[in-house]
Amino acid sequence: MWLVEEMDPATRHDVQRIVMTLAHSIRERDIITYSHSRRVATYAHRLARHMGWPRRLARDLALSALVHDLGKTWIENDVLHKESALSSDERVSMERHPSIGARILDMYGVPPFMVDAVLHHHEAYNGSGYPDHLAGEDIPIGARLLTVADVFDALTSVRPYKAALTAEEACERIKNGAGAHFDPRVVDAFLALLATRPDFILPRSLCALPSARPRIAELAGHDLFEE
Repeated sequence: MWLVEEMDPATRHDVQRIVMTLAHSIRERDIITYSHSRRVATYAHRLARHMGWPRRLARDLALSALVHDLGKTWIENDVLHKESALSSDERVSMERHPSIGARILDMYGVPPFMVDAVLHHHEAYNGSGYPDHLAGEDIPIGARLLTVADVFDALTSVRPYKAALTAEEACERIKNGAGAHFDPRVVDAFLALLATRPDFILPRSLCALPSARPRIAELAGHDLFEE
């Protein structure tokens, strides 16, 4: 599971700087997507640490989460901000965003573990997801964690086309999706973590970029790298 090439300090600094820059570009394009990404980064990091991931690998997953929707910056506004259901053609356009984001990260030399987490965060455990219809453990482990964190925040957030669910309602949906949309082991870990952390759910107002300096902890906010 941990067969991930370790980055030397200089490379890690460069990767963090790149991610900071790309995350800032998301903020300039769409503050809602940016705010969502920051919360997902925190959730993903806490989940990874809860599951016993090494600290640096959990941080790398959080970095991936910060830019998991980077590809949406290349989706047309009338699709990205549509308040009603997407047409079949519009859905095809929207489903391009993981591939677009992954290509951008790869172009900047971001490590494969992080690129793969972004590319496959919309795969489903039963193979019904996209872009490659991967199933089960063929889906990279980082993407499996990111999927749960991403869906939880989406379900508990207000969107133009839906109201926010309560944490309890969101957890029930995630629990019901275990084995179909989600890795059952990741779901079990997520539900156990949520049950033991009453402060787990982050405020919806997590939007402002505290600083333009290349410090990933500032971008992520809260206690993302304190655990």
